[in-house]
Amino acid sequence: MPTRDRNGTHLAGEYFVAAELYRLGYTVAMTLGNAKAIDLFAETDGRTVNVQVKAIAKRQNVGWPIMRGKVMAGVVYVFVCLNEPPLAPSYFIATAEEARKKVKQYTTRGIIDLTTLRSDDFINRWDKIEASLSRPGGRRVRRRSV
Repeated sequence: MPTRDRNGTHLAGEYFVAAELYRLGYTVAMTLGNAKAIDLFAETDGRTVNVQVKAIAKRQNVGWPIMRGKVMAGVVYVFVCLNEPPLAPSYFIATAEEARKKVKQYTTRGIIDLTTLRSDDFINRWDKIEASLSRPGGRRVRRRSV
């Protein structure tokens, strides 16, 4: 098997998340560049959500590097483990508040450990995307109870 380019891991994660969001019925736009704050915009029915993707290549990696101070309010974070073939990628979805609480912050770096996201609160929680959608102008859309 060919060796992976470490720089391609994040881009592969973005494409996998974009494909999954598309499969779930969202229109998805990817942003370009290396030092961007938002990786994807997902839209449905005029409502949008900002998505930040963090990707690691395999489960042997400790977790995703992220500084607590860089976690942005109102953004949904999708942590992707690409996994070794033939396994499909694993997705862990967190709100900004949840992600901020999971960061182990050190002096010069921060990390969200893979083991802290291995629960039903995060695994394949694509519903957090729907819950975070907002109308243009930043107003959150609340679902009415029936």
